[in-house]
Amino acid sequence: MDEVGPGYVAVGRVLGAHGVRGELVIEALAPLEWLSQGRRVTVRSREHEITLVRSDRHVVRLKLAGVDTREQAQGLGSAYLQVPETDLVDLPEGQYYRFQLLGLAVRSVDGRELGRVTDVLSAPENDIYVISGPSGDVLIPAVDDVVQDIDLSAGRIMIQIIPGLLA
Repeated sequence: MDEVGPGYVAVGRVLGAHGVRGELVIEALAPLEWLSQGRRVTVRSREHEITLVRSDRHVVRLKLAGVDTREQAQGLGSAYLQVPETDLVDLPEGQYYRFQLLGLAVRSVDGRELGRVTDVLSAPENDIYVISGPSGDVLIPAVDDVVQDIDLSAGRIMIQIIPGLLA
């Protein structure tokens, strides 16, 4: 799988090719407005314009200018669609981009070091933070009862351990 370049944020990931004219099946990693027609994205160090988008609740298919065959589309498998961080708009207080959370240290309010955020999973009710630490991977629901504070400048998340959370 490709890496996201320094100063860039992944807004989608190529899952595969669709059809014979170079359309891609995409996993959206950001709100769909980041994958809209006319937007420019960088894929494998090349900038492309999105020329067509088709989406429903579960699947996003799009066409990139310059990717015109199934073979070209297949060659982009697992690649990230990236935009410069400077293109991002500021989010309201208490909301964060996924890339901002990755790598943050996680500590309980009683002082236990739990590890670092290695992934953010989307679930119907709330996001789930994957924390990798001394006890292995722990799944932490991103809900107010558990997540007490996120401090990007300090590089940490404070959580309240509720019964059954670390079982």
